[in-house]
Amino acid sequence: MDALVPFTTSGQLLDCVDKKMLVVLRDGRKLIGVLRSFDQFANLVLNDTVERVHVGNEYGDVPRGIFLVRGENVVLLGEIDLDLEDTVPLVPAPVEKLLPLHAAQEEQHKRAEHARDRVLHEQGFCTERVEGDVDVHRYGVGRGGGGR
Repeated sequence: MDALVPFTTSGQLLDCVDKKMLVVLRDGRKLIGVLRSFDQFANLVLNDTVERVHVGNEYGDVPRGIFLVRGENVVLLGEIDLDLEDTVPLVPAPVEKLLPLHAAQEEQHKRAEHARDRVLHEQGFCTERVEGDVDVHRYGVGRGGGGR
């Protein structure tokens, strides 16, 4: 059957269907679920999905159910080895305890990222989140450009 599957990125996902997968998204979220379907754009359908939240060496799972992930948001996709899944050196904790801690951790990360961006901008580098960068949607408006 492998000879019938064209060699494409999404074709390589065929072996992962009906397996437990870890998906890391661009925004940093980590999803764990069973891959049920995908398409040519690597959009994914996960079943029995949980969002895993890590704080220190503790983790909690937020149930999400069926989850549709747009392919362009996937940073990493990996199969979970069911034999090794329970040997992870993390401690399960109630998600109600972890969510406020995780939000504070994310806020601290945003502040550090903003400070880094400010330093880079002062040194002449452009970052995605710096005010004053060229806005491609407005670029050229009033200057004879095609900004529509």
